[in-house]
Amino acid sequence: MTHSRTHAHQATSVADTPGGPVTPDPHTPLTTSLTTLHRHLTARLGEAARAWLDQALDEAAAHPGTHGPISPWELRLAEAGRRCGPEHADAVRVLILHAARADTDALTRVYAQGTAAERRAVLQALPHLVSGPQALPLVEDALRTNDTRLLAAAIGPYAARHLAAHQWRHAVLKCLFTGVPVTEVAELDRRARADAELARMLGDYAAERTAAGRPVPQDLYRVLTLTDPEAGPPAPVTPPPPAADHGISGAPRPHTAPGADGAHGKES
Repeated sequence: MTHSRTHAHQATSVADTPGGPVTPDPHTPLTTSLTTLHRHLTARLGEAARAWLDQALDEAAAHPGTHGPISPWELRLAEAGRRCGPEHADAVRVLILHAARADTDALTRVYAQGTAAERRAVLQALPHLVSGPQALPLVEDALRTNDTRLLAAAIGPYAARHLAAHQWRHAVLKCLFTGVPVTEVAELDRRARADAELARMLGDYAAERTAAGRPVPQDLYRVLTLTDPEAGPPAPVTPPPPAADHGISGAPRPHTAPGADGAHGKES
């Protein structure tokens, strides 16, 4: 990492680090078009933050690609959390990467030199910037970590489209034993359906957990159901029947003989 980039990182908010208290935003770069994402940000950022974002995007568009040891837009990636707030930093970074038309080489450089937050933004930007499988090494690297936020970004739409079946199955298992909700796995229903090998791996994992006296994650059963080619959608949860008598609705109460109640006067 260059000295300039190290200096820029020192200005990043502590709350923008992986362990910082970041508020989740439903408009994530993985699930939202970039046009909608930009509109969402514009409506929520303060005046100073909006001005900074507009300038950063214009700068990235005017000087796309990589230039020398570090490009101006790469420095803006490091400032995003401090300038726009940690809750918006992921989206801001993805928009900057898109404006800079970052190719696989540029994304790889940012990923290799960046903080965990910047790496996460690179992974979230992949489905918007890379059409082929050439950026898979970045996904594979993230899947080897135990950073749950990196894992969640790595198993997005890009991995759903390009990750090989064997690696994808192990990514699902990684989610189960690191606690990443399987709802983060893009296109889970499509890729898990009728996957007998995934079903076997899930069964082995459940057996290992049970033998060790550890609970089996509920998400495992959800994925296991998806692997059944004949399984329909999960049945709706049926509420329990009401108690026999709550003293409402005017229904006739059964006759109780004197003294038939228990010691506390409860009806049997």
